[in-house]
Amino acid sequence: MTTLSSGLGAALTVEALSVRLQTEAGVNDAVRSLSLAIEKGQTFALVGESGCGKSMTALALMRLLPEAGQVVAGRVWAGEQELNALPEAQMRRVRGGRLAMVFQEPSTSLNPVMTVGRQILETLQAHTRFRGSKARERAIYWLSRVGIPDPERRIDDYPFQFSGGQKQRIMIAIALAAEPDVLIADEPTTALDVTVQGQILRLLADIQKEMGLGILLITHDLAIVKSVADHVALMRAGEILETRPAAEFFADPRHPYARALLAAVPSFAKRGQPLAPSTAPPLFAAGGNSHSVSDLPAQGVDVPQAPQAHPAFKSGLDQAPVVLSVRHLGVSYPQRSGILRRVTGHNRVVDDLSFELRAGETLALLGESGCGKTTTAKALLRLLDKQAHISGQAWLEGESLFDARAAQLKAMRRRLQIVFQDPYASLDPRMLVGDILEEGVAALRPGRSVADRRAHVKQLLQRVGLPVNTVNRYPHEFSGGQRQRIAIARALAVEPAVLVCDEPTSALDVSVQAQLIQLLQDLQAEFNMAYLFITHNFGVVEYLSDRIAIMQGGRIVEIGDTAALLQSPQHAETQRLLAAVPRL
Repeated sequence: MTTLSSGLGAALTVEALSVRLQTEAGVNDAVRSLSLAIEKGQTFALVGESGCGKSMTALALMRLLPEAGQVVAGRVWAGEQELNALPEAQMRRVRGGRLAMVFQEPSTSLNPVMTVGRQILETLQAHTRFRGSKARERAIYWLSRVGIPDPERRIDDYPFQFSGGQKQRIMIAIALAAEPDVLIADEPTTALDVTVQGQILRLLADIQKEMGLGILLITHDLAIVKSVADHVALMRAGEILETRPAAEFFADPRHPYARALLAAVPSFAKRGQPLAPSTAPPLFAAGGNSHSVSDLPAQGVDVPQAPQAHPAFKSGLDQAPVVLSVRHLGVSYPQRSGILRRVTGHNRVVDDLSFELRAGETLALLGESGCGKTTTAKALLRLLDKQAHISGQAWLEGESLFDARAAQLKAMRRRLQIVFQDPYASLDPRMLVGDILEEGVAALRPGRSVADRRAHVKQLLQRVGLPVNTVNRYPHEFSGGQRQRIAIARALAVEPAVLVCDEPTSALDVSVQAQLIQLLQDLQAEFNMAYLFITHNFGVVEYLSDRIAIMQGGRIVEIGDTAALLQSPQHAETQRLLAAVPRL
């Protein structure tokens, strides 16, 4: 057990908290004898990999555990009030009043059929004296305070009308509306681009200073922790291994697990060196999903004990053949109005975009959310033909992508594949993994026999480090990192020449991310594939990419070799993005 003295200014104190989960596999101790204290005006970071118990700790503090979860020991104080002893009616006044939470995924936390204003008003009416027009004025104030433009008008909008970063801001407004003593922020910046991430962190810091707020920051992003936290608690398998001031934790990590996590964070300085794998298996899935399994190598699977080193800079790329050539690509969506929904204009999302990709090369496409990165990928894969107007030209190994029809396009899809950002959404939940992988081979490589296809699928699973019995399981039975491996295996099943990776490492732990980067490097070295790597994770880009293209407003504003662009950025947008990156 790790204990941290609460001191005189403790806003939240936790003593020997233990949480138990009843799962299909039996009883699991999700949190074990956890103790910590959060001071007023300070940020306490709880770090660790998915499944270590971070989110389960937050839910236990809020008394929002799932039915299968139970607090079996420990006490929690908000100031002088012991929360576990309160009846639910009194706890409702504490929850949202003194203790508030920003959940990890705002899209699923906000009510889709209520305006954002009504959702803020719920908090104000439950925990403050604001009513009527005064409550509405207060809700508008909080929308303005968190940086929502034109709050007087947007207060009556619904969540789907906001971007991901704006929805995260609205969640913060709802949480802070009653001016609580403690804010629990569960992965508040996951999957946000670096500039929006910086805005959210600055917003929290400003409000913290203004209100004297205590913040429990739950995250696996160590660079963010270093930039904002006062204290750090390192968590693994439900236990806190080490609690130290943040400056000391990063200057001299004592625990081997802490050193392993820091070593697994990619950066430009580590190019050509293997990223150290984490030594800690996650015992439970994030959010307490009892159906998930850990990202450990399964028995009987030949996975190397240590990752291999790859060359820091590849030679001969200039002489490699061009496999994908894009010239003056434009993508615009029709704007409709009136009763008959006639097209009255076009919204241009990608504008005059050109680049080349060579065999064995990794080109990173970087930019803020909404700049057109994913739209570019979908247009090249011909996934927007019925939704948008596409102009320009693209050639895959010398053949025109946009002119291909029927049989020719089907043949070209064998050579151009994509790994989508969210593997859970892109894998059919009703199909076994084996059927998912075999489906692509059957459609695009119809000459293979059933036995040959099944043998090929088993080889693919072993290649991406998954057990052979994966074929008989459903996607929901796997962790996020394993589902991403399945998505990669599906893309590789038809042996493509170009693989588009759309945010493949977003929301993954550093050790799982390191394993995925290693896998991508190994596959590229083996098959000489070209990667179009779409991401906002600069650490991964610095470590993995050969060239970087910076997008802004649908255009590429700067493109060049990774080293040259990082060391001497020319465009203001490149300089702004690099300046916003939190670093270790």
